[in-house]
Amino acid sequence: MAERNFYVYMLTNASRMLYTGMTNNLARRIYEHKHKLVEGFTSQYNLTTLVWYEATTDVRSAIQREKEIKGWRRSKKIALIDALNPMWRDLSEDIPLG
Repeated sequence: MAERNFYVYMLTNASRMLYTGMTNNLARRIYEHKHKLVEGFTSQYNLTTLVWYEATTDVRSAIQREKEIKGWRRSKKIALIDALNPMWRDLSEDIPLG
């Protein structure tokens, strides 16, 4: 059986508002965010740009990491994004969506 991946990710919008989430299917989840299929915070504030993510095969680690990042100050989240993606490019362009 193939290992399953779990992803912790951050989205942003034109105002650089941040959202942190977790999923077991990054392509599907980003598609849902981009097409406003997820009601709530991300669709309300147009958070559709994937600026950071990491993968793990352990669901408990992913949940813990999501909670950890959600507890961080904004400056620490920005430093994490800047380390991987200093131009804040939409990383979903590298992931086949749909």
